[in-house]
Amino acid sequence: MSSLITEDEIRYESDLVWLEDITDLDYVRQSLDRLPTRRGKPAYHRDGRMVGYATLTPQAKASRSSGTFRRPRVLAAAPRPRHPARRPLRA
Repeated sequence: MSSLITEDEIRYESDLVWLEDITDLDYVRQSLDRLPTRRGKPAYHRDGRMVGYATLTPQAKASRSSGTFRRPRVLAAAPRPRHPARRPLRA
């Protein structure tokens, strides 16, 4: 997972789909996944729970080698809250 997603990596995003209200979450984690479709809820097999995901525009091209699409920003909540001493600094 990476918090350093570049603008180039999200240029084909059309929407963010939120599966739950994230107002009370301190943060969400994001990951870059390769998936077989541009739309639809992706499978999620990690710790925590998926709280949102991106859908892609029709202009998004599949990889020639794998036939999959990179869908930036599968968004997830951690399985447990962070320890107060390990909270990230806010800018």
